[in-house]
Amino acid sequence: MDALIASYGDASSDSDTDVSTPTQAPTNSQGFSTPLPPPPLFLLNPPNSLGTMEYLQIGQANRVRSFPHVEGNYALHVYIPVYIPSTPKKELALFLKKVTSLVPGLHVVDVDVPLNSLCKDDHKLEQVALGREFHISLGRTVPIRVHQIDSVVAMLRQKLQFQKRYFIDFSKWEVFVNDDHTRTFLSMEVITGGLAEITRQIQAVNEVYKLHNLPEFYKDPRPHISLAWASGDISDSLKRVVEEEMKRFNVRGSLQKCIFSSKFSGIECKIGQKTHKICKIQDE
Repeated sequence: MDALIASYGDASSDSDTDVSTPTQAPTNSQGFSTPLPPPPLFLLNPPNSLGTMEYLQIGQANRVRSFPHVEGNYALHVYIPVYIPSTPKKELALFLKKVTSLVPGLHVVDVDVPLNSLCKDDHKLEQVALGREFHISLGRTVPIRVHQIDSVVAMLRQKLQFQKRYFIDFSKWEVFVNDDHTRTFLSMEVITGGLAEITRQIQAVNEVYKLHNLPEFYKDPRPHISLAWASGDISDSLKRVVEEEMKRFNVRGSLQKCIFSSKFSGIECKIGQKTHKICKIQDE
């Protein structure tokens, strides 16, 4: 059991819902900490980094757990990984820059870097805000116990073992708010291509959740990826800005009906710090 717990990391830990906690410094045989020598100065701001000041700002945003910490619980998240192709990144970066200039307080999802600190450098904006792995959630992020892990993973694989490849079209900018209204998200929603397939996959995940007495996904799911977030519920102001900017981009002919398409590449399940591959792709 100890080995199993160690492989999943800290209890209740998950990068999407948790705030990282500092680890205790190792001690030597005399019982006191041995300080490490300071790193060379150039390592504090290496080439292609965000810069020292940006990193210092990462931890300043207020983040809260979506569920209380309980010893022995591990965060479960089932999702489709998504990468944005290189071609639409310039248009997306332009859109993000405009929205960020009108709505202060936006941060890059997961890495939590303030967006306005990236807007001065197009390369950094594309690399940090648009170059990472995004997730389409297929179920709620919920806590599970250690003894549930093997069963959850096995049933997910059974239900979703073979999936055909399909294209996912992200066609609409949208604003979402979490259940307790502590965070607002700037997202891209799937409303046409890929919606039917994702909906079926969500239904399969719901069946597994039900069998483990876990809360099901929203009744009318709206698959999406989130690019940025802000503290609190600023959905009204953010929606106004997004709708206005979408009109301007459409007038200029910059924004197509489909913002970008991504090929479905599989389903993953993250529990604590460990990621499980859930399905294989069945080529036609």
